[in-house]
Amino acid sequence: MKLVVGLGNPGKEYQGTRHNLGFMVVEELVRRHGVKRQEYKHSSVMAWLECHGEEVVVAKPLTYMNRSGQAVKPLVSALKLNLEDVLVICDDLDLETGRIRIRPRGGSGGHRGLASVISSLGTEEFARLRVGIGRPPTGEDVIDYVLDGFTGSETETMARAIARAADAVETWIGQGIEKAMNTYNFSERCE
Repeated sequence: MKLVVGLGNPGKEYQGTRHNLGFMVVEELVRRHGVKRQEYKHSSVMAWLECHGEEVVVAKPLTYMNRSGQAVKPLVSALKLNLEDVLVICDDLDLETGRIRIRPRGGSGGHRGLASVISSLGTEEFARLRVGIGRPPTGEDVIDYVLDGFTGSETETMARAIARAADAVETWIGQGIEKAMNTYNFSERCE
């Protein structure tokens, strides 16, 4: 079994915002594979699906971004997973808009959602997939930027990035982290 957690903020006011890219990628996986079962548990919306013959639980924490670890740790414990079977998806200010990057481990890079997951799990040893949103224009507040929707020119780029991120998750599930890294980390951004 694999666990794929998309980070974001619950609530209609946050739908479609840059900070909810993790949710958007999980939603794309559900759209592609359908749902065998869904429930609200461990402070998350959880859905079971099948990908490459593997049972996969996708989850969207309902704890808000900065407390994501409060949902991820109980999910990992309840599902009795090894951390190599866990992938966390989030937005990334330091990646160019539309670029994706998958890694087997690492720090938070200043992302508070990832920092919360690292703190709750007590380790950086879990895979993460970052979807680039770029930096805000000079003078724009970072918080306002991440909680805002995509501009008209970004919309198509981000739709392709979400699809490509879902492709990367499917590769991670079916062929492992090395194949996913070699296929998606060095590709061009989604234009």
